[in-house]
This record gives sequence, structure tokens and C-alpha cells, in this order.
Amino acid sequence: MTSQDTTPPGIDLRAAKRAWPLLIAISFLATIGMTIVLPVLPFVVLQYLPDDTNLALWVGVLESVYALCAFVAAPVLGVLSDRFGRKPILVISVFGSAAGYLMFGIGGAIWVLLISRIIDGLTAGDMPVLFAYVADITEPEERAKRYGLLGALSGVGFILGPAIGGILAQISVNAPVFATAAVAALIGVLSATVLPETLKAENRIGEVKAADLHPFTVITEAFRRPELRALLIGFTLISIPFAFFANNFSVLALDTLGWGPTQVGLLTSGVGVTDIIIQGALLGLLIKWLGERGLVIGGMIGQLIGCLGLAVAAAFFPSAWVFGIGAMIFAAGQGGMTAALDGLMSSSVGADEQGWLAGGVSSVGSAVQMTAPLLAGWLYASFSHSAPYWLGAVVIAAAAVILWRSTRVAASQPEPDSLPAMP
Repeated sequence: MTSQDTTPPGIDLRAAKRAWPLLIAISFLATIGMTIVLPVLPFVVLQYLPDDTNLALWVGVLESVYALCAFVAAPVLGVLSDRFGRKPILVISVFGSAAGYLMFGIGGAIWVLLISRIIDGLTAGDMPVLFAYVADITEPEERAKRYGLLGALSGVGFILGPAIGGILAQISVNAPVFATAAVAALIGVLSATVLPETLKAENRIGEVKAADLHPFTVITEAFRRPELRALLIGFTLISIPFAFFANNFSVLALDTLGWGPTQVGLLTSGVGVTDIIIQGALLGLLIKWLGERGLVIGGMIGQLIGCLGLAVAAAFFPSAWVFGIGAMIFAAGQGGMTAALDGLMSSSVGADEQGWLAGGVSSVGSAVQMTAPLLAGWLYASFSHSAPYWLGAVVIAAAAVILWRSTRVAASQPEPDSLPAMP
């Protein structure tokens, strides 16, 4: 695959050639930074609680506060990246994350942790901007593969990050958080000094309207697009069980299996290995065999099986094997489904709308993250440890049915000659 094959018209070839390896490095470092804290997050929070009775709920509250701020900020950052370029927004975002994690590590009280998540949420534009960066330099039919490659490299980060976090946790439970802040600062320096701008002036929007910055306006407009509607409905539904898993599995491992940071870190590393296999080695073959839409449905089936495995482990068989295999099957389904769904959504809009789309998708995800962690914590504490995963399985099944039906309709219709412009 050559640069000429994967670089859309109007993009500086030299900038595109420089940007792609740097985007790989930045995405890799971002995943390491994010996953370093996973094994210790509940233990950091527990330091500032009188007991562990409400631990799952407080972990959910912290994530919901972050998501609320990201919900407000993501469309603003996405549209601003379409107007002023990707680079300045990425730099602001990663330095904001560095400041937020530094405060989280310093801690001292639960309200300090809340403020740190607010700071991180208000600058949560790094992943949407990376999404738009890839779209800037890649032909539509190649985007799913590149998103998959980034996902596979993220899998490597999922191996190294938790392992580093587990080692640093031997020093203190706060040490991995400080390491995450340092990684974010490093990404900020790389972004500011060596990453080129890939959005040329002719591909930028002419003006920024206040209405385009409102998260509900962005989400509403995205759902109005016929070519995006079913994809976004599926994305919204599938984000719910993923939010349950991402924010609750370490607490579930602690309560069900008595695991500590090291064991949680090893499981997260296993999830990373699964991501590498699916998104790195197998994604191209799976897309060729199933197509992007088929891979989305197949990934959801894998998520459903994994979610049921976690529910069974929590309710009936508190076995490390059942728990671990369920988590990895869930991750395998998530990895393949996400890359294909990203590619489908990115190919549904124009070159000057990639930041808008990324901001809108991020806002949808943030809206789910505002409520799903709280719902998971409430179900976990009020009903049973398995309740979030039973509900997650039902939601996955509903999402799979919706996308399966929409896939049949889309397959029977010709592709549109042109994409509608964003109002």
C-alpha cells in the first residue's frame, strides 16, 4: 500500500507521509498512558472512602463526571479542528489530560479527584482528532484497515500499560497515575514539535457557527443523516455494555476473585494480546471475508458471548478462567467491530466533516458514559454483581438486530453518487 494509494486528493503528500508513523506512535503512547492506571483505579479511589461499600458507585461517578464534560467539549473541539486544523486541538487536549492526571495522582480528597476528571473531560479531544487525522490522509476504502492497525497497536499498549502499572503499583497506587501524566506530557511535546498539520486550508470549513458547537445540535444533525442513523444507533447501544465493562471489571475482579492490581493488570494485558490478534493479524482477512458491515455484526456476536461469560462468572462460577476468557472474547468482538464501524461512519461524510463526525461520535459516547457507569454501579450494588452484564447482553443483542436489519436494507440500495453537505 503506497502513499499515493491511501492519500486523498488535496492533501500534502509529504505531510501525510510524516503524519502516519507519528500518529501510530502517538496512538500507541496514548493507549499505554490510559491503561497504566487501569489496575490501580479502584485502589486509588478507595484511599478517600471510609469503606468499600460504595466503591463501584464512586468509580462510576468519576467516569460520569468526565463523560459529562467530554460531552460538552467534544463537538467544540471537533468542529474547531475542522476550522483551525488538527494539530492545535490535539496539543491542547493532551496537555489537558496531563494536568488532569497529575491532579488525580496528587489527590488528597475525593473532590480533588472530581476536579481532575473535569479538567480531563473538558480537554477530551485527542481521540476524535486522531480519528480525523487518519481520515485526512487515507482513502475511504482503506480507513477501516488503518483504524484496525491503530487498534492492534493499542493492543500492544494494553499489554505494556497494565504491566507497567502493576510494577509501579509496588511503589504506590498513585505512581501509575503520575506515569500517565508524564506520558500525556510526552505526547503533547511530540504533537507540538514534530507532528505536521494534515488539514489543508482548502479543506477547512469557512466559519464556525455557535449552533454547530452545541452537543445536542451536533448529535441531532448526525442522527438526521440517513447514511449515519443506523450506524449511530448501533454505536450508541453497543457503547453501553462496553462502558459497563470498562468501568466495572476491575471492581468485579476485586470482589468476585479477590484480585489485586497485578492480576487485573495481567488480565488487561491479555485483552491487549487479543486486540493484536484480531485487529493486527486477522482484520484484513475478516473484512475481505465478511465485509465491514458483516464484521460489525460478527463483532457484536463475540461481545454478546463474552458478556454472558462475565455474567456467568459473577453469578454462578467465580472462576478466574471463566472470567478471563469472557473478558477476552468480549474484547475480541469489540476490537473488530469498532474498527469496521469507524470505517463505515468515516466513509459516510465528506473530507471537511471528519472533525465534525469525530466530535459527534465522541459526544454520543460521552452521553453514554455519563449514565452507563452510574447505572452499572447502581445495578452492581443494589441487585447483584452480575446484573450489569446480563443487561449488557440484552443491549448487545438489540444492537446486533438493528444493524443486521439496516445492513440488509443498505445492501439492496445503490451507493449514493455524493454525500450530503453538513448544514
